[in-house]
Amino acid sequence: MQFWKMNGAGNDFIVLNNLEEHLPRESFPEMARTLCERHLSIGADGFMVIDAPVRGGDYKMLFYNSDGSVGEMCGNGARCICRYGYETGLSGQTQTVETTAGIVTGRRIDRRLYRIRLNDPSTVQLEHPIVVGGVRYPCAYVELGNPGLPHAVVPYRDLRNADQGELRELGRAMRHHPSFPKGANVNFYEITGEDTVYERTFERGVEDFTYACGTGTGSVVTVLTLQGKVSGQGVKVDMTGGRLIIDAEREGSHVAALYLTGPTNIVCKGEITDEELHPAK
Repeated sequence: MQFWKMNGAGNDFIVLNNLEEHLPRESFPEMARTLCERHLSIGADGFMVIDAPVRGGDYKMLFYNSDGSVGEMCGNGARCICRYGYETGLSGQTQTVETTAGIVTGRRIDRRLYRIRLNDPSTVQLEHPIVVGGVRYPCAYVELGNPGLPHAVVPYRDLRNADQGELRELGRAMRHHPSFPKGANVNFYEITGEDTVYERTFERGVEDFTYACGTGTGSVVTVLTLQGKVSGQGVKVDMTGGRLIIDAEREGSHVAALYLTGPTNIVCKGEITDEELHPAK
Protein backbone atom coordinates (compact mmCIF):
# COMPACT_ATOMS: atom_id res chain seq x y z
CA MET A 1 0.00 0.00 0.00
CA GLN A 2 1.29 3.42 -0.95
CA PHE A 3 1.02 6.37 1.43
CA TRP A 4 1.92 10.02 1.89
CA LYS A 5 2.87 11.54 5.24
CA MET A 6 1.79 15.20 5.41
CA ASN A 7 1.34 17.90 8.00
CA GLY A 8 -0.39 21.24 8.24
CA ALA A 9 1.24 23.49 10.85
CA GLY A 10 2.44 20.39 12.69
CA ASN A 11 -0.92 18.60 12.65
CA ASP A 12 0.23 15.40 10.91
CA PHE A 13 -1.55 12.77 8.86
CA ILE A 14 -1.10 9.55 6.92
CA VAL A 15 -2.86 9.71 3.54
CA LEU A 16 -4.00 6.63 1.63
CA ASN A 17 -5.65 6.70 -1.80
CA ASN A 18 -8.38 4.07 -1.78
CA LEU A 19 -9.22 4.80 -5.40
CA GLU A 20 -6.05 2.79 -6.04
CA GLU A 21 -5.89 0.45 -3.04
CA HIS A 22 -9.55 -0.74 -2.99
CA LEU A 23 -9.58 -1.63 0.71
CA PRO A 24 -12.83 -2.30 2.60
CA ARG A 25 -13.97 0.54 4.84
CA GLU A 26 -14.14 -1.75 7.87
CA SER A 27 -10.34 -2.10 7.76
CA PHE A 28 -9.68 1.62 8.28
CA PRO A 29 -10.15 1.93 12.08
CA GLU A 30 -7.53 -0.78 12.70
CA MET A 31 -5.21 0.81 10.16
CA ALA A 32 -5.58 4.17 11.88
CA ARG A 33 -4.79 2.75 15.33
CA THR A 34 -1.81 0.78 14.05
CA LEU A 35 -0.22 3.26 11.68
CA CYS A 36 -0.71 6.35 13.86
CA GLU A 37 1.15 4.84 16.84
CA ARG A 38 4.31 6.96 16.93
CA HIS A 39 6.68 4.52 18.61
CA LEU A 40 5.57 1.38 16.78
CA SER A 41 4.64 2.59 13.29
CA ILE A 42 4.64 5.68 11.06
CA GLY A 43 2.97 7.90 13.65
CA ALA A 44 0.40 10.65 13.09
CA ASP A 45 -2.50 12.55 14.62
CA GLY A 46 -4.88 11.14 12.05
CA PHE A 47 -5.42 8.79 9.12
CA MET A 48 -7.07 10.10 5.95
CA VAL A 49 -8.51 8.02 3.13
CA ILE A 50 -9.38 9.31 -0.33
CA ASP A 51 -12.38 7.52 -1.78
CA ALA A 52 -14.90 7.88 -4.61
CA PRO A 53 -17.23 10.90 -4.41
CA VAL A 54 -20.98 10.39 -4.13
CA ARG A 55 -22.23 14.01 -4.08
CA GLY A 56 -20.49 15.54 -7.08
CA GLY A 57 -17.18 16.38 -5.38
CA ASP A 58 -13.71 15.74 -6.73
CA TYR A 59 -13.26 12.99 -4.12
CA LYS A 60 -14.37 11.93 -0.67
CA MET A 61 -12.24 12.40 2.44
CA LEU A 62 -12.66 9.83 5.22
CA PHE A 63 -10.99 10.90 8.45
CA TYR A 64 -10.00 8.69 11.37
CA ASN A 65 -8.46 9.87 14.61
CA SER A 66 -5.37 8.11 15.89
CA ASP A 67 -7.52 5.99 18.22
CA GLY A 68 -9.47 4.65 15.24
CA SER A 69 -12.60 6.69 15.86
CA VAL A 70 -14.28 8.48 12.97
CA GLY A 71 -13.83 12.24 12.78
CA GLU A 72 -16.48 14.37 11.13
CA MET A 73 -13.86 16.61 9.53
CA CYS A 74 -10.38 18.01 10.05
CA GLY A 75 -9.40 21.48 8.83
CA ASN A 76 -5.66 20.98 8.55
CA GLY A 77 -6.28 17.53 7.13
CA ALA A 78 -8.57 18.99 4.47
CA ARG A 79 -5.88 21.48 3.44
CA CYS A 80 -3.41 18.60 3.08
CA ILE A 81 -5.95 16.55 1.13
CA CYS A 82 -6.46 19.49 -1.22
CA ARG A 83 -2.74 19.59 -1.95
CA TYR A 84 -2.71 15.82 -2.46
CA GLY A 85 -5.62 16.15 -4.87
CA TYR A 86 -3.92 18.88 -6.86
CA GLU A 87 -0.51 17.20 -7.04
CA THR A 88 -1.94 13.81 -8.05
CA GLY A 89 -4.31 15.22 -10.66
CA LEU A 90 -7.53 14.38 -8.81
CA SER A 91 -8.47 18.06 -8.81
CA GLY A 92 -7.38 21.40 -10.20
CA GLN A 93 -6.44 24.69 -8.53
CA THR A 94 -9.77 24.57 -6.69
CA GLN A 95 -11.05 21.49 -4.94
CA THR A 96 -14.43 20.18 -3.80
CA VAL A 97 -14.01 17.64 -1.03
CA GLU A 98 -16.81 15.51 0.41
CA THR A 99 -16.51 15.03 4.20
CA THR A 100 -18.75 13.43 6.80
CA ALA A 101 -19.69 16.93 8.02
CA GLY A 102 -20.49 18.24 4.54
CA ILE A 103 -18.77 19.69 1.47
CA VAL A 104 -15.46 21.51 1.95
CA THR A 105 -14.05 23.67 -0.84
CA GLY A 106 -10.36 24.44 -1.17
CA ARG A 107 -8.04 26.65 -3.19
CA ARG A 108 -4.34 26.41 -3.96
CA ILE A 109 -2.61 29.73 -3.24
CA ASP A 110 0.95 28.60 -3.95
CA ARG A 111 2.99 25.41 -3.77
CA ARG A 112 2.54 24.96 -0.02
CA LEU A 113 -0.21 27.39 1.00
CA TYR A 114 -3.85 26.27 0.79
CA ARG A 115 -7.11 27.93 1.81
CA ILE A 116 -10.31 26.05 2.57
CA ARG A 117 -13.81 27.03 3.48
CA LEU A 118 -14.53 25.21 6.70
CA ASN A 119 -17.94 23.70 7.37
CA ASP A 120 -20.27 26.49 8.48
CA PRO A 121 -20.99 26.85 12.21
CA SER A 122 -24.23 24.94 12.83
CA THR A 123 -24.36 25.49 16.60
CA VAL A 124 -22.93 28.45 18.53
CA GLN A 125 -23.48 28.91 22.26
CA LEU A 126 -21.48 31.92 23.39
CA GLU A 127 -22.29 31.21 27.06
CA HIS A 128 -21.75 27.57 28.02
CA PRO A 129 -19.87 27.66 31.37
CA ILE A 130 -18.79 24.32 32.81
CA VAL A 131 -17.72 23.19 36.28
CA VAL A 132 -14.61 21.02 36.66
CA GLY A 133 -13.25 20.07 40.07
CA GLY A 134 -15.56 22.55 41.75
CA VAL A 135 -14.29 25.45 39.60
CA ARG A 136 -16.58 27.24 37.18
CA TYR A 137 -14.87 27.99 33.85
CA PRO A 138 -16.19 30.39 31.21
CA CYS A 139 -16.73 28.47 28.00
CA ALA A 140 -18.43 28.72 24.62
CA TYR A 141 -19.56 25.78 22.50
CA VAL A 142 -19.42 25.53 18.71
CA GLU A 143 -20.24 22.81 16.19
CA LEU A 144 -19.05 23.03 12.60
CA GLY A 145 -20.98 21.24 9.86
CA ASN A 146 -23.75 18.66 10.05
CA PRO A 147 -23.28 16.33 11.83
CA GLY A 148 -21.42 18.93 13.84
CA LEU A 149 -17.78 18.70 14.87
CA PRO A 150 -17.87 19.74 18.57
CA HIS A 151 -15.56 22.37 20.05
CA ALA A 152 -15.33 23.93 23.50
CA VAL A 153 -13.74 27.40 23.48
CA VAL A 154 -12.12 28.33 26.80
CA PRO A 155 -10.16 31.52 27.67
CA TYR A 156 -6.98 30.81 29.65
CA ARG A 157 -4.75 33.48 31.11
CA ASP A 158 -0.98 33.26 30.45
CA LEU A 159 -1.54 30.20 28.27
CA ARG A 160 2.02 30.06 26.90
CA ASN A 161 3.40 29.61 30.41
CA ALA A 162 0.74 27.23 31.71
CA ASP A 163 1.83 24.10 33.54
CA GLN A 164 1.51 21.44 30.85
CA GLY A 165 0.49 18.66 33.21
CA GLU A 166 -2.26 20.73 34.79
CA LEU A 167 -3.48 21.97 31.42
CA ARG A 168 -3.58 18.43 30.03
CA GLU A 169 -5.65 17.16 32.97
CA LEU A 170 -8.04 20.09 32.62
CA GLY A 171 -8.33 19.49 28.88
CA ARG A 172 -9.04 15.80 29.44
CA ALA A 173 -11.74 16.55 32.02
CA MET A 174 -13.39 19.14 29.80
CA ARG A 175 -13.19 16.90 26.73
CA HIS A 176 -15.33 14.31 28.58
CA HIS A 177 -17.59 16.82 30.36
CA PRO A 178 -21.21 15.56 30.55
CA SER A 179 -22.53 18.82 29.08
CA PHE A 180 -20.91 17.79 25.79
CA PRO A 181 -22.89 14.70 24.70
CA LYS A 182 -20.51 13.93 21.81
CA GLY A 183 -17.43 14.88 23.77
CA ALA A 184 -15.55 17.93 22.54
CA ASN A 185 -12.25 19.20 21.27
CA VAL A 186 -11.12 21.68 23.94
CA ASN A 187 -9.58 24.91 22.63
CA PHE A 188 -7.78 27.01 25.22
CA TYR A 189 -6.98 30.49 23.95
CA GLU A 190 -5.56 33.86 24.91
CA ILE A 191 -5.81 37.09 22.91
CA THR A 192 -2.23 38.30 22.51
CA GLY A 193 -2.68 41.38 20.30
CA GLU A 194 -4.95 43.00 17.75
CA ASP A 195 -6.48 40.13 15.74
CA THR A 196 -3.82 37.81 17.18
CA VAL A 197 -4.58 34.79 19.32
CA TYR A 198 -2.55 32.01 20.93
CA GLU A 199 -4.29 28.62 21.13
CA ARG A 200 -3.75 25.08 22.42
CA THR A 201 -6.20 22.32 21.48
CA PHE A 202 -6.80 19.07 23.36
CA GLU A 203 -8.21 16.90 20.59
CA ARG A 204 -10.92 14.30 20.90
CA GLY A 205 -9.71 11.02 19.38
CA VAL A 206 -6.06 11.92 19.83
CA GLU A 207 -6.63 12.41 23.58
CA ASP A 208 -3.81 14.89 23.90
CA PHE A 209 -2.72 18.27 22.65
CA THR A 210 -1.86 18.47 18.96
CA TYR A 211 0.48 20.97 17.33
CA ALA A 212 -2.44 22.65 15.56
CA CYS A 213 -6.18 22.26 15.01
CA GLY A 214 -7.78 23.94 11.99
CA THR A 215 -11.41 23.50 13.02
CA GLY A 216 -10.42 24.58 16.52
CA THR A 217 -8.98 27.86 15.28
CA GLY A 218 -12.15 28.42 13.25
CA SER A 219 -14.30 27.79 16.31
CA VAL A 220 -12.26 30.16 18.49
CA VAL A 221 -12.39 32.94 15.92
CA THR A 222 -16.13 32.39 15.41
CA VAL A 223 -16.71 33.00 19.12
CA LEU A 224 -14.35 35.98 19.36
CA THR A 225 -15.82 37.57 16.22
CA LEU A 226 -19.37 37.32 17.57
CA GLN A 227 -18.18 38.70 20.90
CA GLY A 228 -16.58 41.65 19.12
CA LYS A 229 -13.09 40.82 20.42
CA VAL A 230 -11.53 40.31 16.96
CA SER A 231 -12.43 41.73 13.56
CA GLY A 232 -12.93 38.33 11.95
CA GLN A 233 -10.69 39.30 9.00
CA GLY A 234 -7.20 37.87 8.75
CA VAL A 235 -7.15 36.76 12.37
CA LYS A 236 -3.76 35.24 13.16
CA VAL A 237 -3.87 32.16 15.39
CA ASP A 238 -0.54 30.93 16.71
CA MET A 239 -0.18 27.33 17.85
CA THR A 240 2.71 25.05 18.70
CA GLY A 241 3.14 24.06 15.04
CA GLY A 242 2.92 27.53 13.53
CA ARG A 243 0.41 30.16 12.45
CA LEU A 244 -2.99 29.72 10.82
CA ILE A 245 -5.16 32.52 9.41
CA ILE A 246 -8.93 32.61 9.88
CA ASP A 247 -11.48 34.78 8.07
CA ALA A 248 -14.98 34.77 9.53
CA GLU A 249 -17.71 36.46 7.47
CA ARG A 250 -20.23 37.78 9.95
CA GLU A 251 -23.86 38.43 9.05
CA GLY A 252 -25.66 40.00 11.98
CA SER A 253 -25.58 37.63 14.94
CA HIS A 254 -24.04 34.66 13.14
CA VAL A 255 -21.00 33.67 11.09
CA ALA A 256 -22.09 32.78 7.56
CA ALA A 257 -18.72 31.60 6.20
CA LEU A 258 -15.45 30.53 7.74
CA TYR A 259 -12.10 30.22 5.95
CA LEU A 260 -8.82 28.64 7.04
CA THR A 261 -5.48 29.42 5.39
CA GLY A 262 -2.19 27.81 6.26
CA PRO A 263 0.88 25.86 5.14
CA THR A 264 1.13 22.24 4.08
CA ASN A 265 4.17 19.97 4.08
CA ILE A 266 4.74 16.69 2.25
CA VAL A 267 7.02 14.88 4.69
CA CYS A 268 7.52 11.62 2.81
CA LYS A 269 5.98 9.17 0.36
CA GLY A 270 6.39 5.43 0.51
CA GLU A 271 5.04 1.94 0.97
CA ILE A 272 3.31 0.67 4.09
CA THR A 273 4.96 -2.58 5.17
CA ASP A 274 3.91 -2.66 8.85
CA GLU A 275 3.84 -6.37 9.79
CA GLU A 276 1.39 -5.76 12.64
CA LEU A 277 -1.24 -4.68 10.15
CA HIS A 278 -3.51 -7.20 8.47
CA PRO A 279 -6.10 -5.32 6.40
CA ALA A 280 -8.47 -7.54 4.47
CA LYS A 281 -8.23 -7.16 0.72
